[in-house]
Amino acid sequence: MTPIDFEAAYAPLWAELEAVVRVAETRRKFDGARLATLYRRVCEHLALAQARAYPIHLTQRLEGLTQSAHRLIYRQHDYGLARFARLALVDFPEAVRAHRGYLLVSALMFVLPLLAAGWAAYRDPGFILHLLDASAVRQFDSMYGDGAESLGRTRNASDDWQMFGFYVMHNIGIGFRCFAAGIFAGVGSAAVVVFNGVQIGAVGGYLIASGHAGNFCSFVVTHSAFELTAIVLAGAAGLRLGYSWVAPGRHTRLEALRLAARHAVVIVYGVIGLLLIAAAVEAFWSSARWIAPAVKYGVGGACWALVLAYLGWQGRPRAAAAAVAKADEHAG
Repeated sequence: MTPIDFEAAYAPLWAELEAVVRVAETRRKFDGARLATLYRRVCEHLALAQARAYPIHLTQRLEGLTQSAHRLIYRQHDYGLARFARLALVDFPEAVRAHRGYLLVSALMFVLPLLAAGWAAYRDPGFILHLLDASAVRQFDSMYGDGAESLGRTRNASDDWQMFGFYVMHNIGIGFRCFAAGIFAGVGSAAVVVFNGVQIGAVGGYLIASGHAGNFCSFVVTHSAFELTAIVLAGAAGLRLGYSWVAPGRHTRLEALRLAARHAVVIVYGVIGLLLIAAAVEAFWSSARWIAPAVKYGVGGACWALVLAYLGWQGRPRAAAAAVAKADEHAG
């Protein structure tokens, strides 16, 4: 079955699901049984379209439909901890994988400038002055040096809680800018992601070249697994917004933007969670100088592996859905 024939055969059913979802989002009472039935059928169609490598616009439409219906079905029953658990264990990692194209672009826009700026600052420490003023550079030297004012030397419990609050506001502010700036055709998100990559890389390269590699690397290795991942994910969500504005497809630009925001907001929820974890780790673990650097490196490596495994494998659909799709493919 060609993509054109496939779409012609099932387009009425997809349109019906879109209508049911629209009604369900605006009214409390709707035909839940019909919604569930249509949801199962469209999930089968999505699996089939992915297996046959149908055009991206077709799979994206089906992904959007199934995600919208999924949220409507499960929000009627999941409250409190159960709903939070589903968001953390299923919806968020699924949404990340559904946006893998945007995620790849965001990761490249962050990592490549980070490496380039880091290398430039390592080769020429004076490069950092193109990005930061001299007072800020001296502050970094003091923070990551071995003196009494460096990180972890003079902090007590109340200071840790104060820094936790600061890190929460700072980190979430960065994540929000990465996402919200996407409304400007994606250019804003790209600019924020690239800027953060350049700044983080330049600071890291300068500190390593200045002889503070041990203090700096042992400090950032653990919380960076959550913080840097969150920045890239927020950028990917912003790029999704921007793409919907540039290429709205069959929708108006405002409608496409609204649909994209509804799908991307699941990623934003996860980004907030990652940034809260990063803030807690940075305040209470990363700055603790009494913990041996080797221990921090080990825990940091485990955190990176955990984050990548979580986003890559957590919440994947069961094999039964693939079996149904395969049967439908042979029947078609």
